[in-house]
Amino acid sequence: MIYKADTNGFSVLAEPTYHGSELAKESRYHIFGYKITISNHTDKPAQLLSRHWIIRDGSGREEQVKGDGVIGQKPWIQPGESYSYMSGCPLPSATGNMRGSYRLATEDGSRFDIKIPLFFLRFDDLKHTPEVIV
Repeated sequence: MIYKADTNGFSVLAEPTYHGSELAKESRYHIFGYKITISNHTDKPAQLLSRHWIIRDGSGREEQVKGDGVIGQKPWIQPGESYSYMSGCPLPSATGNMRGSYRLATEDGSRFDIKIPLFFLRFDDLKHTPEVIV
């Protein structure tokens, strides 16, 4: 399933996947992956500066993650172009969800946020990759 949000002339697509489970410190974690694609539909380039994620597991526990860039990068996204990356999230439950925002800046220094759509992490609903058991 693909989730989409449009904000300030940018679209963000999120495509979650399930990668199995692993045992760590006597607790089982479900490993979810996601592919994000950010498309610039404006006439100005913009740089992705930071991210703010809100991650909720199946028991309702919520965690916020803030940081510079994504996967160690602060890419410039040119008009009419897209930037994609893949990352992951371990959860103690087989369900959860993620949402958030990215902070971008234009060449003139203007800063603005774009929305990351709410997307669901459900073991039963997602494409499976081979299970990882450690």
